[in-house]
Amino acid sequence: MAVPDQKAERRWVRLCLSVCAVFAVLAVLIGTGLGGPGATRAICLAALLAGSVAAAFACLWRSRGFTGRSRWGWATLGAGVLSWGLGQFSFLQHAGAEIEPGAAPAGPNLGVLGMLLVGAGLLILPSASQPLVNRIRSVLDGLLIAASLVLVGWVFAIDQATVLGPDFYFTLVFPLGGIVLATIAVYMLPQQRIRHGCGAHMAFIAAGLAAFAVADAGYAYLGLVHDTGAGQALDLGWLAGYALVIMGAGRPLARPVPLVPLSQRAGTVAVMLPYVAVLAALGSSVLFHVQSGGSHPFVAFTRSFLILLIVGRQLLTQLENNGLTRTLEARVAERTAELYAREQQFHALVQHSSDVVTVVSPDADVIYQSESVHRVFGYSPRLLTGRRLTQLLDPASGHRLAQALRQVAGRPYATTVLELTVRHRDGRDRQAEMTITNLLDDPHVNGLVLNTRDISERMELQEQLVHEAYHDSLTQLANRALFRDRTAAALAGGAPVTVLYLDLDGFKRVNDSLGHLAGDQLLVQVADRITGCVRAGDLVARFGADEFGILLDHDPETVARRILNDLEAPIVVGDRQIHIRASIGLASADTLDEEDAEQLMRNADLAMHHAKNAGGGVFAGYRTRMRDGLIERLELESDLRAALERGDLRLHYQPTVDLATHEVVGFEALVRWPHPVRGMINPMDFIPLAEATGLIVPLGRWVLHEACRQAVAWSEAAGGRPLRMSVNVSVRQFDQPDFAETVAAVLADTGMPADRLCLEMTESVLMSDTEANLEQLVRLKALGLTLAIDDFGTGYSSLAYLRRFPVDTLKIDRSFVERLGVLADDTALADTIVRLGKSLGMATVAEGIEEFGQLAALREMGCGYAQGYYFSRPVPAAEAGRLFLEGAETPA
Repeated sequence: MAVPDQKAERRWVRLCLSVCAVFAVLAVLIGTGLGGPGATRAICLAALLAGSVAAAFACLWRSRGFTGRSRWGWATLGAGVLSWGLGQFSFLQHAGAEIEPGAAPAGPNLGVLGMLLVGAGLLILPSASQPLVNRIRSVLDGLLIAASLVLVGWVFAIDQATVLGPDFYFTLVFPLGGIVLATIAVYMLPQQRIRHGCGAHMAFIAAGLAAFAVADAGYAYLGLVHDTGAGQALDLGWLAGYALVIMGAGRPLARPVPLVPLSQRAGTVAVMLPYVAVLAALGSSVLFHVQSGGSHPFVAFTRSFLILLIVGRQLLTQLENNGLTRTLEARVAERTAELYAREQQFHALVQHSSDVVTVVSPDADVIYQSESVHRVFGYSPRLLTGRRLTQLLDPASGHRLAQALRQVAGRPYATTVLELTVRHRDGRDRQAEMTITNLLDDPHVNGLVLNTRDISERMELQEQLVHEAYHDSLTQLANRALFRDRTAAALAGGAPVTVLYLDLDGFKRVNDSLGHLAGDQLLVQVADRITGCVRAGDLVARFGADEFGILLDHDPETVARRILNDLEAPIVVGDRQIHIRASIGLASADTLDEEDAEQLMRNADLAMHHAKNAGGGVFAGYRTRMRDGLIERLELESDLRAALERGDLRLHYQPTVDLATHEVVGFEALVRWPHPVRGMINPMDFIPLAEATGLIVPLGRWVLHEACRQAVAWSEAAGGRPLRMSVNVSVRQFDQPDFAETVAAVLADTGMPADRLCLEMTESVLMSDTEANLEQLVRLKALGLTLAIDDFGTGYSSLAYLRRFPVDTLKIDRSFVERLGVLADDTALADTIVRLGKSLGMATVAEGIEEFGQLAALREMGCGYAQGYYFSRPVPAAEAGRLFLEGAETPA
């Protein structure tokens, strides 16, 4: 069904009330005869004309809501109603007050045309929802009902002595037509309900046509009996018909809602209604024959007409049955072909499936075996059919299969899955997954269905994935996860295990100098040597990079010495011999408070770092104080992070003196950390920690910004006197891709002239990733600042590097300065560095001057600048500012 819009529904209710009110007023005026016969007649004529026009307009207005055949149907219906009404108006206008026998209740032209147009409109409306056969049947059913009613009326209501001529038969055209049209409309109700969700509008149209038929039949009857008293009352039937058509056409369109099908009883009544009318007509004719003792031409003619109509209806029914039979046969054939195709498809799927389908009895006797068993396991289906399946498997698999069959045999449609070993025809053992389903109660199967698939490749892949998940791909040793699991199992078993944690010394230099491929080859050979130093039952693992672990339950120190001794022999990689050493940490289970594999591995790691700090190439056992040192390191890291966030760090400045003028020309900014509890912390304690944790990057950015800001402030306070500020840069800072942009932003933010900023870096910066570092130095140099190599002479930089990199200053390490004048070789080294700087156009700065003899020696060499306690210790900003503004009293 469908439900109209609420606003449209209210408008329609108001329309119905208005139409009913007008009809009631007309009924009162016509029924009471107010104003005399002439006035009543004029009211009837005017009302009929207005009613027909209004009904036609309503139908045309209704057609605007449709497209296609539905629109044409409503438009034709409106034209028919208007033509029919004009015919009625013409008849009443010329008939006068007397109703003569045989008088037609409608004009012979317009009235007949109107009925034809109304019928055409009704037959157009159902369109595709109603087949042509149904539309013809509805016309025949209407004629059957109409002819039957005429015969019944003639027998019981009309004087049989009346002379029946052509005028009488013409009179019957209009009531018969009305009945036929009303029948067509009634038969259309189910189709309209299916098509539009509701048939209420067609119910009003059918009722209106029925009212026309009643009025036309009344006029025909009054003409026969010469009754002139009720003619104007019959006009109310036509007016009621127009009112119903208006209400039906004005019924709003409905929006679709779930359709409630018509009851079977309603359909039966609709089919049997014509036959009931025919039986009534035949009964009336028999009664007439019994009463009159003879027959009458009208009865015979009508009865013959009914027979012809019944024959025509049966022919239509036969044609429809033939069409339905052909359709049904076609559908049966199509369904049969479809079922056959599905059967063949299922057969092909079963025979060519990757699964082997077997049907067995509860005792495991093979009832059916699919062809796929030959492709999967190499056996012929005929070889297996009729044999007991459990006897074809190995004893263990046969026993498990028999148990599974017994488990599901007592439960209809139960399913279980198990994995078995199946011997292939070629003798190989294959792993199989079998799904057993109990279909003993299924009449089409009557057995237990086994779906078996070969999962050998899947199991091999699974084992490979497990191996890869627990082993190192390079060395094929166990990885950290497997090592941790084995350690935990050994601890849970109470074994006296010891973990050896091994790390190669200087492995990064091999990767940086020879490449990662050489490094990988070195690791493989190291892994082989470690494996050769332990027993077969011991576990060797690679934790990552150059770190290895060994799980032992015997002589850990002996194994550690054996490994270190074995690694002393050079390792050949390509055409190179590489000498590598290792640091080993030992941690035994008796050092644990509880069984914790991770803690045992961390203890060994701590011991390894202790061995590495001792110089490497040795082993060290775990001691409790090592963990205390780690905890202290973690606390110091947390405090350093908090100090950096709170701004607790300070800068001290050590002056740089021009040895020619004895003036302070710049400072080196050095970070200091006044801890609220521990006091002033040595930079050697927290700077390496900041390097290791990455805190050096934000720390270095803060130092750079604060030093530049302070230098600008001092220079402005001195009236623009130039001041050079030196800031140390760590390797971690230098490796930042945006380091040059960070320096440029600090210069722009503080207003520091670029040529007054000097960035100091160690020689290790030049030695690692030289191409990338050269690019970084070029970007920094493009800003206009100067670059210095700090602690020069202690690293591995060569003359080629110095010529290639855009360095401006060499800082002579304090180790060369502190013994000047004591050892001739040290004097020669310092003099060589000064001469090298001059030859390359670089300035030289000597660090760590503490005595006059050192100063005199450097001045004699031609060193340009100096730093050291001889001039001043690193001092806070206030004191450093005084040194610059007031002038430092440097010793002559």
